[in-house]
Amino acid sequence: MDPNVGFLHADRPGKPSLALDLMEEFRPLLSDRLAITMVNRRQVAVEDFTVRDGGAVEIHEKARRDVIAAWQERKQESVTHMLLGQATRVGLLMHLQARILARVIRGEAGEYVPCRLK
Repeated sequence: MDPNVGFLHADRPGKPSLALDLMEEFRPLLSDRLAITMVNRRQVAVEDFTVRDGGAVEIHEKARRDVIAAWQERKQESVTHMLLGQATRVGLLMHLQARILARVIRGEAGEYVPCRLK
């Protein structure tokens, strides 16, 4: 599979469109959920960021380390893959979905089913 040829993102030189497509289904499941959880638990707050000239936002070093640590912990959690029915670590979900997509493209499986978590 060519990571530069995607379904949802426009094909542009040097842009891994397929990787970005696969990443979209995990944004609400993993990234957004982690960010909201950290805000709700007050693990990150507005004081952890600095707004730069031009509107860029910079995260402070301690908060960056806290976010990375929380992400690493989340990747080690075990979940049951809805389609496969087997327990797997969160960090392997993207790899499993890429393998499922490859099977669909090769005609070895029916339609692509996005990952869902309970």
